[in-house]
Amino acid sequence: MVLLRSPALLLVLAVFEFHCLPWSIHISESQQPGTVFQSFSFNCSFYIPTLKLLSVMPPTTFFNPPSLTRWKGVYRAEMTLSSSSQLDALVVNHYTLQLQYTCGNYVLAEPLFVNVHRDLSHIRCASRFASPAGGVIQVQETVTPGAQLHILLLPGLEPQGAQMRITSAQDPPYFPGPFSIDRLGWLCAPSQGLRGQAKKVFQLQVLLNFGVNGSCHGMLVVKVLPVPSRQVSFPKQYQNRTILEDTVPGSKVTEVKAKGFDVRYEILSPVPCLFFSIGRVDGIVRTTAPLELTLTPGVAVTRLRVRAFERLWPWVSDELELTVEVGKVNRWPPRCYPAMLLTQVPEDVPVGTVLNAFTCTDPDSAGSPLDYQLLFQTPPDSGSLCLQNRVLEVNDTLDCDTPGACSQHAASILVLDDGHPRMSTEVPVLVVVTPVNEFSPACKPTTFRVLEDAKPHTPLGSVVGTDRDYPHDSVEYYLSGSPTTFAVDRVSGEVFLLGPLDYELRRLYRLTVLLIDQGQDQDPNHHLTGSCTITIEVEDVNEHTPMCEPPFQELTIHTLLGRSVEVAKMSCRIPQEPLRQAFSYSIIGGNSQSRFSLQGAVLIHNDLMLRPFWLEKPQTYELLIRVADAGPITPHLSTTATVIAHLVPWRTTTVAMSTHQATVPSSVTPLLVMNTETFWEPEPWFVVVLTVTSVLSLLAMGWLLRRWTQAPSKPALALLSNSIQGTEPSMKVPRREMPQVPSNLTSLHFDGRAQDSRTGREYLFNTDTGARRWL
Repeated sequence: MVLLRSPALLLVLAVFEFHCLPWSIHISESQQPGTVFQSFSFNCSFYIPTLKLLSVMPPTTFFNPPSLTRWKGVYRAEMTLSSSSQLDALVVNHYTLQLQYTCGNYVLAEPLFVNVHRDLSHIRCASRFASPAGGVIQVQETVTPGAQLHILLLPGLEPQGAQMRITSAQDPPYFPGPFSIDRLGWLCAPSQGLRGQAKKVFQLQVLLNFGVNGSCHGMLVVKVLPVPSRQVSFPKQYQNRTILEDTVPGSKVTEVKAKGFDVRYEILSPVPCLFFSIGRVDGIVRTTAPLELTLTPGVAVTRLRVRAFERLWPWVSDELELTVEVGKVNRWPPRCYPAMLLTQVPEDVPVGTVLNAFTCTDPDSAGSPLDYQLLFQTPPDSGSLCLQNRVLEVNDTLDCDTPGACSQHAASILVLDDGHPRMSTEVPVLVVVTPVNEFSPACKPTTFRVLEDAKPHTPLGSVVGTDRDYPHDSVEYYLSGSPTTFAVDRVSGEVFLLGPLDYELRRLYRLTVLLIDQGQDQDPNHHLTGSCTITIEVEDVNEHTPMCEPPFQELTIHTLLGRSVEVAKMSCRIPQEPLRQAFSYSIIGGNSQSRFSLQGAVLIHNDLMLRPFWLEKPQTYELLIRVADAGPITPHLSTTATVIAHLVPWRTTTVAMSTHQATVPSSVTPLLVMNTETFWEPEPWFVVVLTVTSVLSLLAMGWLLRRWTQAPSKPALALLSNSIQGTEPSMKVPRREMPQVPSNLTSLHFDGRAQDSRTGREYLFNTDTGARRWL
């Protein structure tokens, strides 16, 4: 079939005709070299046609140029694979071949698309490995031992169970060690590496087994290359070198090193170089002639330009400039005047004070500069002194107030010339620092406490005086204008009591302590003073026990369920010391079940447990309360007060109680007169119970009335008659009891009003006697 794509093609067909030329074909990757993958025929009248392969994209040599043959006036063209073809669909699966056909003056160029598809039944090795000439790889001799060098399997064959091995002999005398193939098809370097194997070639026969019968073999050539040459360069900039004029010829001046492979060295300038040379291989610069400055003054400074290059590639190079200075030989050290520096200064001398000056000269060269260095010996690394332009000055405070600092500063001044070899002179320095009494002693105000019954010579405490002058805290203590009741130790500063104390007469003493420093100045008569105030507080000593009024109390308490009630308040004092008001209170006996507690001087009854009121019974507690004086003073004296509490459970009556207490001696039993006033005040629970009972009674009566209005049967009437007869006596009991009420019933106080649920009659009820008064 002929495909027409352009007007030019129509014009050409007027002269010649294509027969069965496809523009897109499909071939398998298993096609061998030399295989005809496509052929077609065409006619060209009156001319000899030509067919050319202009280009292949992507570029490859897998396709031969097309061949033309003529048979019976028809030209036949064939497209074949070259001998180097290794089609691989995993690598390239599409090629574009640009063909050009010429017939006389007419030219036609059209592409031919070749699609390569995979052949899963065809097992292949890598193209470089399976080629007839074998694969060739190049590796450097510095490759890492055991490194992966080349992949021998096609991508995708690793998980299909392919196995590879080297079948050729690897003789140790010729091989650094055996090459190996890992399970992924990588050729690995010997474990010993390839160091020293440069320019050697190793041929390896490799066999690939795949599946049951699939296999392929080939040869792989490994070429070991030397390390490629790097750019020659000097790693650092060499500094100037200085040598002496008495250096003998052939002595080493310096050594230069350049980075590179097989590097050589030469001196580019000065040319000729009369006094210096450089080793061509080692780069060592040496002297070649005597260097007497008096004979050859021009050799004092020589600038050498050195070139480093690779032996095989001289154009790969780098240059370096090196300056060599020739110094004069030094024979005499510097001379200084005075030869020793001695001085004495006080410790408070100002900073910058000039201590001494001296002058030094160099006999070898009168005008040559000298170097001065101040070296400390005692104390080491001190910064108290400095050297400024050959003048010794005070650089910091010469402090004598630290241990061992105020004695002397021993140092030396090192004077060096610039000759070769350098010679020096040492000037000893000794600076004696004398102490000065600079700081006044001081102490902090202190407070001491003492009991009024303390004995004479009792120590009260110590006054701590401080003095920053060395030796530190060397002070004496005196009392200034103080009473004779107290004294202070002159050396230790301890304060003592000398006379008796009375808290009631005087409670506070303020004393002034005078401090005088000692032995901290070069002048033994130079003393400084300081002072501070100490306070002595006299503490009272308790000599009397507290007294409570009354010491005995008996109370009756009506308790409330779940509430706390204040029982009594203790009233205690010390008559001899009316100002003492601080006391501590504690229950030491009789508080069973912890029903009582104290809040300061107030006795509280705690009834926080909710219990049925009919289980509560009257109880009596005899409480012992210990009352002691409180505060920081000792000893603590105490007394014991007794409180007898009668607990009466609260029913439906609340009792308002007022107690009159009388103070009586502890040996007489006090008489308590109690007036009780009663009134009826039902509690909330009683109102609820009464309401519920009344409602139930009304419901029962309504039900009975309803039964009476109906016509009951005879058995029902009999039963109702019996039930009425059985309950009638109980209903009439209150009427028969009315005449039996005691004559004094009218004088009773009734707590509240109630109603009989059976008769509906109301009555007054007394909770204490149980008596009723019908209304």
